[in-house]
Amino acid sequence: MNMETNELLWVTKVEYAEEYKLLLTFNNNVTKLVDLQSSLYGEVFEPLKDIEKFKQFELSDWTVEWSNGADFAPEYLFELNS
Repeated sequence: MNMETNELLWVTKVEYAEEYKLLLTFNNNVTKLVDLQSSLYGEVFEPLKDIEKFKQFELSDWTVEWSNGADFAPEYLFELNS
């Protein structure tokens, strides 16, 4: 299911799956398993390579967020393939 370009997309539910994978549900009722391992580069994401830190995420108003301020745009997460 593709989102129309004028519709806002956000994450409504997140669960830890395994390794660097999260099971995400979006506001369009699509649930996807996303693997973020290859996305953990750059200053803000490097600390999340520590799997224990990676597991310490929360659901913000619109996406998955970590305590160090790292987050991913919902559109980016939606387009990822696991």
